[in-house]
Amino acid sequence: MAQPQSDQKQKKSSGPKLRRPQGGPSIWLQLGLAFAIFLVLSVGYSFLREYIVTESETVSLSEIASDIEAGKITEVTVAGDSVTATYADGTEKKSRKETEASFTETLANYDVSANRINAVKVSIEDEGGARFWFLTLAPLLVPVLLLFGIIWYLSRQMRGAGMQAFTFGRSLARLVSPEDQAQRVTFADVAGAREAKEELTEIVDFLKNPKKFIQIGARIPKGVLLMGAPGTGKTLLARAVAGEAGVPFFTISGSEFVEMFVGVGASRVRDLFETAKKAGPAIVFIDEIDAVGRVRGTGVGGGNDEREQTLNQILVEMDGFEPNEKIIVMAATNRPDVLDPALLRPGRFDRRVMIDLPDRKDREDILKTHARQKPLGPDVKLSVIAERTPGFSGADLANLMNEGAILAARENRKEIAQFDLIRSIEKVMLGPERRSHVLNKKEKEITAYHEAGHALIASVLPYADPVHKVSIISRGRAAGYTLKLPLEDRKMQSRKEFLDDIAVSLGGFIAEKMIFEDVTTGASNDLQVLTALARNMVARYGMSEKMGPVAFAASAQRAIFGEGVDGEASEEVTAAIDAEVRRIIDGAYKKAEKVMTKHRGALDAIAKKLVEVETIERDDFEKILIAHGITPKKKEDIEHQPLV
Repeated sequence: MAQPQSDQKQKKSSGPKLRRPQGGPSIWLQLGLAFAIFLVLSVGYSFLREYIVTESETVSLSEIASDIEAGKITEVTVAGDSVTATYADGTEKKSRKETEASFTETLANYDVSANRINAVKVSIEDEGGARFWFLTLAPLLVPVLLLFGIIWYLSRQMRGAGMQAFTFGRSLARLVSPEDQAQRVTFADVAGAREAKEELTEIVDFLKNPKKFIQIGARIPKGVLLMGAPGTGKTLLARAVAGEAGVPFFTISGSEFVEMFVGVGASRVRDLFETAKKAGPAIVFIDEIDAVGRVRGTGVGGGNDEREQTLNQILVEMDGFEPNEKIIVMAATNRPDVLDPALLRPGRFDRRVMIDLPDRKDREDILKTHARQKPLGPDVKLSVIAERTPGFSGADLANLMNEGAILAARENRKEIAQFDLIRSIEKVMLGPERRSHVLNKKEKEITAYHEAGHALIASVLPYADPVHKVSIISRGRAAGYTLKLPLEDRKMQSRKEFLDDIAVSLGGFIAEKMIFEDVTTGASNDLQVLTALARNMVARYGMSEKMGPVAFAASAQRAIFGEGVDGEASEEVTAAIDAEVRRIIDGAYKKAEKVMTKHRGALDAIAKKLVEVETIERDDFEKILIAHGITPKKKEDIEHQPLV
């Protein structure tokens, strides 16, 4: 399933979003912070006022009178009882006089002659000026206003905390408005999943024209469950339904319902559905519904009273819908086997849409979708990339294209080349190259023979997938790897294919033992994989001639009740299953050992080439096979092979 273009500019939704109120700091921290601010402002104001007041030198009034008599002062400004004298050199000195007497009378009392007084320019200022009142009232008003501000701030915070308690049960759903073109997704943005889109087209038609269905007596499904592997585009399809229908899209994760307080989840469910009904027609989408929808009463998987009450409320809300309420509930999960049966009964999630991994054609369409705004080189063939990526999901393909762009940018190129995308396939599958993980000469030789053993067995056995690449360069946790890819997509695997896969997995182990007469830990993962595959053949798929067509393994749903893989088998049957697993692995071992003994020359040639160049591509690998009498597999050979 394709995803929206990753390099497209994302914008916030214009619609309202219901979010949890964020808790603030504690009340004591707020009080301490307010007191510190008050103290800093008070000290700062004191320094400022002292600076304003002491900006001019303060002297006695007698000195001012003497300087006037001496002719040093040219101007005097009187404001109330404050006297400011300006000297001939431009300096200022301040003093204070008696309030009852005028300035002229005061100078006369100091025996200043009338001529000297007349020679000085005397200005009288209104003592009711703004500066006067500010300096007079500021020491009183500023602390009072600051105190009122602190009280208002604390009361607002306390009111917010009180309101948070009342809004704790509000829904956390995000609303994507149909008018928000930046986040609008339609079926045109979804590549592949043709059958799923056909199923969901009916939902779109109902939301657009519900009267047509109601008049004929048809009941549209109330719930649609989208099932599929991770990364197949379940959420994207749900958004595309809302985008096609042009209705509000409420989205929430199943885990967002559950809190530590019992009853909060149920309250949020009620609030979500009430909001959706007011906005109807609308779509309510619950992602990862298995977080709250697991089977009740098991005591595992987070089965507490809160989760079960939340699930009960979801069941009640869905069952309480009227046919004309025009609300569709959609949910997504990759674990439908663990859901409570009450969720899946008719009247709730009665329509289940399976979203499979994309086939070759779908993968090519998805790659084209993600390549729209990426400059591709002339050698890029997305059809080849689609052929080499069986089993990739839409998210994997998006990551592949992004990794290819990163590789090109890292090498300062303006276009993405085919080689970048080929390297990205291996990076997504196995992890980045670890060229710093240098093997010594002995380990390098062992790894070369190990991977040559896998590649040789896969090339000779008729039901194994053909080899596309062999490398002894470390990727992820692997010291080397053999890349095997089917020539076409398969939905089923046969018993003979499983047996050949087990033999291929043993190829590295046998090669180490044959060449070096010893084994290493490098085959540990191979042994785990082939043992699990052999056990599934016997206990789950009925592919054992001795045990017959019987499934001894517990189903995935019963496994959540604590039953193991062989939950229904007796001790005798379990021992027989173990013996049959051993017989299958021994048979595959003998078959692989026989092939390796017969084609020892090809094994040595492949290993020698790997030690020399570290990586062998498919064309060079097939030349080595042909030189040693082994015919490479072609697509027509695979098509004519019987399934059994």
